[in-house]
Amino acid sequence: MTFEGQARGRLGHRFFHAKYVNVLSWLTDFIRSAAFLESARQEPRYFTRERELTFTHLIAFLLSGVRGAVQCELDAFFAHLTRRSRLCRVITASAFSKARSRLRADVFDQLNTALLRRVDDILPDQPRWQGLRVLAADASKVRLTLLDREGRRGVREATLFGLFQPGIELFDSLILHSPQVGERRMLFERLDRLDCQALLVLDRGYPGAWLVASLLHRGIPFCMRCDSASTFTAITQFMRSGIDEAVVTLPPPNRRDAADYECPRHASTVRLIRQVTPTGKVRVLMTSLLDPDRYPAPAFTDLYHRRWRIEEAFKRLKHRLSLEHTSGLTWLAACQDVGAKMVCDNLNALATYLATEHFIEPESPWRINRTLAFSHLRRLLPRVFTGRLRLTSRIVAELFSEIVLNLQRFIPNRSRPRLVRPKPHQSHAYKQVP
Repeated sequence: MTFEGQARGRLGHRFFHAKYVNVLSWLTDFIRSAAFLESARQEPRYFTRERELTFTHLIAFLLSGVRGAVQCELDAFFAHLTRRSRLCRVITASAFSKARSRLRADVFDQLNTALLRRVDDILPDQPRWQGLRVLAADASKVRLTLLDREGRRGVREATLFGLFQPGIELFDSLILHSPQVGERRMLFERLDRLDCQALLVLDRGYPGAWLVASLLHRGIPFCMRCDSASTFTAITQFMRSGIDEAVVTLPPPNRRDAADYECPRHASTVRLIRQVTPTGKVRVLMTSLLDPDRYPAPAFTDLYHRRWRIEEAFKRLKHRLSLEHTSGLTWLAACQDVGAKMVCDNLNALATYLATEHFIEPESPWRINRTLAFSHLRRLLPRVFTGRLRLTSRIVAELFSEIVLNLQRFIPNRSRPRLVRPKPHQSHAYKQVP
């Protein structure tokens, strides 16, 4: 019998799913609260009149995972709310555009922060590494179709910066930046969200004197790859030495960087760890975790491997949730779309995490297909958030029963050479019709 058949045979049992009911119910109340409305709108006079497109409808529509032509998506959204089989024209695309212009750019970042606090409350035993909450930070290039200052449509490059929890597969933050902003600066702007229990895992683009000094000064643990950072003499010497690990001293940041990034001009003491991959490639990791007994060097192999999950998350957002197909042509609309799809992906990840925990054995090679899982979830969320459907344990049980049957086999230690080919960036004018 296949694992799918085994899963089907287990669906009659009672599984614990009240946690997801708790999260969605709480989030629904938060979206419909006066406090969230006040923080989400740009001016107090906005969203005060009774209209067909209310504030709650607007938020729910953006959280439905808009991927196609806006007017078609709007017609399908309101048809779904009223349980109609045919599309119905309730709101025009221009009315939607005017309404969303009254929302703040960070409206969904606020919503996601509240969501994560709730998740932490109901899931205190989330995956950890040596007792620390792992956060991978990285950036990814995107191409968006936007209007320029003269009102002309064109393709504009931008950069996504994300903070991601690999264990539970949740984005702590996902922000859109102009391509002129460096990755270190993006990370620095989000450091206030971190504490001493958050372990940052970074790729090769981050090592720098001022960033290391800033992290040490704030007490934020980190692990970053630095085998290509030849600016540090200590790292170059370590790479040539052949030893497995060493504690070294890095020079202090220069005066300007220390002033700009609020870090002391002190030398930084870090630990370097040499790793050899199965293919024989050597990489060097730099960490602030100096205790070799509490944090043994072999454990860092698994830690750094977890960073790859943010790469998969970017891929999923761009190619499964159509992140580059924005529902508007302004920078404000693009920021809102990025935030909305971050929350969508997090709600999908949470459902997948809980369903996996209760339906799939830990040693099973099967994994839930996140893309197909979201297709089930996006039919549920709009009616829940707008109050058209009262969420119950039975409904969530049915949702879990559906998504757990969309499985794909996981093959460990599989390695494929990356093919260099052009990315399929489609224009805003060629959106898919749902």
